[in-house]
Amino acid sequence: MEKSSINRILTGHRPTGPRHIGHLVGTLRTWAELQAAYDCIFLVADLHVLTTDYANPGSVRQNIIEVVTDWLAAGIDPQRSTLALQSAVPEHSQLALLLGMLTTVSRLERVPTYKEQIQALNLQPSHGLMTYPVLQAADILIYRADTVPVGEDQLPHLELSRELARRFNTLYGYTFPEPQPMLSTMPRLPGLDNRTMHTSYGNQIYLKDTPEETTRKVMGMYTDPTRLRATDPGHVEGNPVFTYLDSFDPDTETVEALKERYRAGQVGDVEVKRYLAGVLNEALAPIRARREELAAHPDQVLEILREGTRRARPIAQETLGDAMHRMGLSLALELYEDPAQPEQRVLRGAFC
Repeated sequence: MEKSSINRILTGHRPTGPRHIGHLVGTLRTWAELQAAYDCIFLVADLHVLTTDYANPGSVRQNIIEVVTDWLAAGIDPQRSTLALQSAVPEHSQLALLLGMLTTVSRLERVPTYKEQIQALNLQPSHGLMTYPVLQAADILIYRADTVPVGEDQLPHLELSRELARRFNTLYGYTFPEPQPMLSTMPRLPGLDNRTMHTSYGNQIYLKDTPEETTRKVMGMYTDPTRLRATDPGHVEGNPVFTYLDSFDPDTETVEALKERYRAGQVGDVEVKRYLAGVLNEALAPIRARREELAAHPDQVLEILREGTRRARPIAQETLGDAMHRMGLSLALELYEDPAQPEQRVLRGAFC
């Protein structure tokens, strides 16, 4: 991949638990490739977890470690990219507060996922949930990211970031680049039961799963409910077994031959699932090996996150300083005795 003229990419995950093969196909493979061409900042967005799960904070720390471990195992290279913890860079929250001054309530109510999450998760509307798109915009703008990899369903969130960059620049002078979307070309991988892959459904294969666990899960996969016998013609379209094969098997000729045999009723579900289990276990083997090594040394994983956060924070401090100065808050900047000291204090507290 040739070096791009676009300087910086910002993307990340909420640490809701270990990563699964949907994350691998949907984002992690792409992230690993982008490292060769872009200045990448990968954000562990732990504050965003609290927007929907604030009452259950006990697993957040371990989930952060799990997520970073999975990122590293999947090919994220801390020598080429920056891995940062959102809550350890307080400038995210400070910029979100400033951007909130420019955001109307009616605009936030038009964000599609706001009402969807309230209904789907049976949540009471909260300030944090309503304003999380503003915090998301701050996540992007605090690093002056040029580009954000997104799926089509995330475009409304990025559009708010773009609107806020334009509004801020119009009111106060140019400060933020208007982040451009990098649309994912990868189809979303369905869950094992053909529903959306989601932790609450228990329908995913984790990168940390053993070969035996992976095989067991594959053998229980949803296939074609209209097919009663192996000799019945089967449907390939909408069948997650073949969706997984398309995503993981480099031998496209064998996959196409299996599809034809399946359509003709010449191969049973058990044989196809066994083949898929072998393909997945082979594809995941190097990730599992790397993950096992990393999981044995969680202190090293935290050190990688600590060092990445240390590199990210000065970028965020400079950006926030510019924004505060333009909004008439420059006296606050003058009162800082030693801007470096708060950085060290926050970082120590975040990992103690």
